[in-house]
Amino acid sequence: MSRELPAAAGHTPASVRILGPGPSCRPQEPRARSRLISRPAPPAWPCAPVPTSPDPSAATSEGWSRDAVAPAACSPWVLARAHASPRARPRPCPWTPDKAQRTEPRVDTMDRGALPQVVALLLAVCSLSPTSLAETIRCDLQPADPKVTYATSQVSEGCVAQVPNTNLEVHILFLEFPREVSELKLTIQRSKQNGTGPREALLVLSTNKTAFVQLEAPGIPLRLAYDPQLIIFQETPRVNTTGLPPFTSKRHLFKWANTNGSIASAAELKDPESILLRLDQAQTAPSSCSLEPHVDMGHTLEWQPRAGASVRGCRLEGVAGHKEAHILRVLPGRDTGRRTVTVKVELSCASGDPDAVLILQGPPYVSWLIDANHNIQFWATGEYTLKIFPERNIPGYMLPDTLEGLLEEAQRLNASVVASYVELPLASDVSLQAHSCGGGLQTSPMPVQTTSPKSCNQELLMSLIQPTCSDDVMTLVLKKELISSLHCTVMSLTFWDSSCQADDRDDHLVLRSTYSNCGMKVTENVVSNEVVVNLLSSSSPQRKKVHCVNTESLSLRLGLYLSPHFAQASNTIELGQQGFVSVSPMIPEHVFQLESCHLDLGPDTDTVELIQSHTAKGSCVSMLSPSPEGDMRFSFLLRGYMVPTPKTGTLSCTIALYPRIWSQEVQKTVSMRLSIVSPGMPGKTLVLPAVLGITFGAFLIGALLTAALWYIYLHTRPPSKREPVVAVAAPASSESSSTNHSIGSTQSTPCSTSSMA
Repeated sequence: MSRELPAAAGHTPASVRILGPGPSCRPQEPRARSRLISRPAPPAWPCAPVPTSPDPSAATSEGWSRDAVAPAACSPWVLARAHASPRARPRPCPWTPDKAQRTEPRVDTMDRGALPQVVALLLAVCSLSPTSLAETIRCDLQPADPKVTYATSQVSEGCVAQVPNTNLEVHILFLEFPREVSELKLTIQRSKQNGTGPREALLVLSTNKTAFVQLEAPGIPLRLAYDPQLIIFQETPRVNTTGLPPFTSKRHLFKWANTNGSIASAAELKDPESILLRLDQAQTAPSSCSLEPHVDMGHTLEWQPRAGASVRGCRLEGVAGHKEAHILRVLPGRDTGRRTVTVKVELSCASGDPDAVLILQGPPYVSWLIDANHNIQFWATGEYTLKIFPERNIPGYMLPDTLEGLLEEAQRLNASVVASYVELPLASDVSLQAHSCGGGLQTSPMPVQTTSPKSCNQELLMSLIQPTCSDDVMTLVLKKELISSLHCTVMSLTFWDSSCQADDRDDHLVLRSTYSNCGMKVTENVVSNEVVVNLLSSSSPQRKKVHCVNTESLSLRLGLYLSPHFAQASNTIELGQQGFVSVSPMIPEHVFQLESCHLDLGPDTDTVELIQSHTAKGSCVSMLSPSPEGDMRFSFLLRGYMVPTPKTGTLSCTIALYPRIWSQEVQKTVSMRLSIVSPGMPGKTLVLPAVLGITFGAFLIGALLTAALWYIYLHTRPPSKREPVVAVAAPASSESSSTNHSIGSTQSTPCSTSSMA
């Protein structure tokens, strides 16, 4: 017979088919005492049906399902007890779920006189049984076949800071790879900002091994700092780049990064496969970034480990069920804010929907978004949502947070096989892939050494061929350890001219040639050739074009000006004067950047740093807009007091060139000599604008003075007619003699006075 269970608040009544003595479902009074039990039998015990196929979408507060069938689960002779933990709900005796189904016909036909003995025996078994079903479960967890990958914001060491008032925010990634060559997908995003342009960011990449990086940073003003010997980009990044100096510790790298801008985030990642870095400001983060262990990067960073999660499985011994259980346990993190974990389940079952159940256990602040390709049953903590019904939040259940408790839950759900058991850090996305239809355990065999060679990664090997160019020589170096890690065997390495072969050294293959040999093609600014690699695993040779920039033919012009109009160049600057610098590279088909500039004032005076890593150094240096022709410009103010006072100096600027057709950085330095003068220094020369200004000023002052004297003359002359003036020689001579005598008396000495008398 069947009946409806009472509905709890907020739930729909579940239909459960009950096999038992009658609708009352209450124990009968025994007619005789059992000889096995000395105390009286209890008058009544709670009766708890056992669901065998719970459906969370139709669950009640007691955990029942609309289609749950409980064979012999509501029996007057079965005691209901709590198991697993204090939070567990009332459950029947372990004897009930499967044994009652097999013995119920015999129980129903049992002689009523034997009922007291049966009841007493069952009570004794229940009272002496362990308090937890998991204690009786035998499960030997072994590596299993299902594949579980995940993305998380948990890092072994890191920090996040809020730096709103900075022109350049710095993000640092410490990458640790176990293999000699690894591939990495790096994506950088920033949300749209209203009313303001995107802020420039500097990304520092520090790695211990060689990494082949696929970079995606659409529309983001980005600078990169990395070691070009260890990091190779799949495509040439169209961003500003700078070489990363070698550092012995993270603290030294932090100090260097702080000189370029404010550090917004830093993270240490071990063997990442993909990284998503968001440049948005963390609103609740502190104002400074200091590395701490086991940090949740939150919205700022998510990454996917290459190895994935460790998956184990087992067969529940002594359980006659037919289902398989997939148990996913998310461990709590330091951040207790609410978050949603997206779980994607892909089960391969050609015969239809698999007979499987998914158990999701996590901290109380975690909710779930489930995306499954088959109809399976769910059992989860917190709240969960099905992707096909995203507007409906379904309340979950209280589940144990231990391995034993979760195995008990799997057994209660009539699962005989734990197909996968996974423990993960606090994740944002989880993907489960399994090839099973239920009822069978697919375990991973122990690794066996085989003689079949792994395929050579030819694409990655060819990407490692990066020439270096200096002193009219092209050089290519391949580490044997890198070649071996890619499972490749190089038979020969040559230029286009096969007579130019690589030298086999201790741990390197070195191929080099001057620009005039081995089939080099020399144009105005570029030297090119072709590298031919013969591999054991390939019937045809691999070829790659290589290029060098002929730095000797590059033309750069460096000029100093004393006005922002850049009208006339000068080689003299005064202490305390502002100078304007223009760098003009005359190189077609190249992208160039101003890497650094400095002013060397001699051995007795410190070098004045002007530009460093494409950034103005100090408040006295300003980057200016480029000229219409593309010349790079900046200004600086030379301080007015120095001890000792310099007389000469050398202005030097380094230009980084990036050819448009291949990935290579070339640097060239241009310099010019300057004369340094002090204010008011004798013999100081004047430039043309100063001479013209002084001349015009003198002319204007003279004209105004002449006009003033004429005006005074016109207004001080008497209006009446004056008498003619008659010259009298004697008085004039007398006056002159008197005047001369007066003057001579002021300059005289006693000897000079007697001679005049």
